[in-house]
Amino acid sequence: MNCDFSKLSSAELAGVRRELEERYAAFQAQKLKLNMARGKPGAEQLDISDAILDSANPKFAADGTDCRNYGGLEGLPEMRQLFGDVLGINPDNIIIGGNSSLNLMYDAVARLMLFGTQGSTPWGRLPKVKFLCPAPGYDRHFAVTEEFGFEMITVPMTENGPDMDVVESLVKADDTIKGIWCVPLYSNPEGVVYSDETVTRLAAMKCAAPDFRIFWDNAYGVHHLYEPAVLKDIFAECEKAGHPDRVLYFFSTSKITYPGAGVSMVASSPANCAEILKHMTIQTIGHDKLNQLRTLQLLKNADGLKAQMEKQAALLRPKFELVLETLEKELGGTGLAQWKTPRGGYFVALDTLDGCAKETIRLAKEAGVTMTGAGATFPYKNDPRDRNIRIAPTFPPLEELAVAMELFCVCVKLAAVRKLTA
Repeated sequence: MNCDFSKLSSAELAGVRRELEERYAAFQAQKLKLNMARGKPGAEQLDISDAILDSANPKFAADGTDCRNYGGLEGLPEMRQLFGDVLGINPDNIIIGGNSSLNLMYDAVARLMLFGTQGSTPWGRLPKVKFLCPAPGYDRHFAVTEEFGFEMITVPMTENGPDMDVVESLVKADDTIKGIWCVPLYSNPEGVVYSDETVTRLAAMKCAAPDFRIFWDNAYGVHHLYEPAVLKDIFAECEKAGHPDRVLYFFSTSKITYPGAGVSMVASSPANCAEILKHMTIQTIGHDKLNQLRTLQLLKNADGLKAQMEKQAALLRPKFELVLETLEKELGGTGLAQWKTPRGGYFVALDTLDGCAKETIRLAKEAGVTMTGAGATFPYKNDPRDRNIRIAPTFPPLEELAVAMELFCVCVKLAAVRKLTA
């Protein structure tokens, strides 16, 4: 049974600190090299897609198209249909990309900077552009908008998604706010599922900027660990609210098959898709159709993709449960940390005592466990309370993860106790 550290006397805290220093030194002596830095699939997850390599390489699409040749800017019709069936999107409003949806997001921002949209002034010609960044959030999203010179505005996350009172107030009053990053299902890193109300309010809110865009990165839309959570249809809500062009929807198979050889997509309104294709005609001849064929041969249809994700979940559940059990065993009741229990996605988020996240990550690294840097889940890598840490349990084998998590918990406690006894 853990004790509440806030109730310990100075002498008791000093004794606990000595015990933790000894445990930490024992881990250092092992000279560990463990990695929980990013949400990468483990080798066993990649293995379940090896039929892509073992099968005869297909050459022709269902309509007879020779996929070795030029053409097919929008992507293969059957690939668009698969994504449409899985996500409940009209396949005509889907454009296929390469292996990275992040690439499509970067391109989308670049197009809006260079060309604008629907006749609006290109963002790059404006004196200032701002973007809403729900946080804790995805560091790569923030890196894109930072690279383009946007002013990033932090919006607090709640258990139902971004704080919509804050979002609505900001976008209504400021026409330099041009967009918002959203990971609506099992958000990175907290595993939050956007509520129906949040989706409806995002679609219906009044925006001072007519070219405001929601970057809807549904990266974990099929990554359920238990019973699937259901996300309200953002396109239907935008259509109902009279804002059909507001959403750019991103998804990929990167964590479904091979991240290095996935298939990505962007979906939007017919008007937005026409703009995207207009610029793609200049930018590229089209993405890898042979890889689309190989992916289709493995997954086949929506049921096949669901079966693939059930295999993934069976591999990931023990890892997530180990993380949560270790956190409860080592930190439950101590008052030194808080965390959420995700029902899907790729991460577990933990909050330390204020001012302890950077020190926790430093201690872990010096003892041989590499993790995502403290502050990475906030714009400009600036966590104002220095407390949020993203745990990525997917890549290490289970036995390595067990060691890494025990050490991590020791680091959380040691950083906190050092602060309390300073």
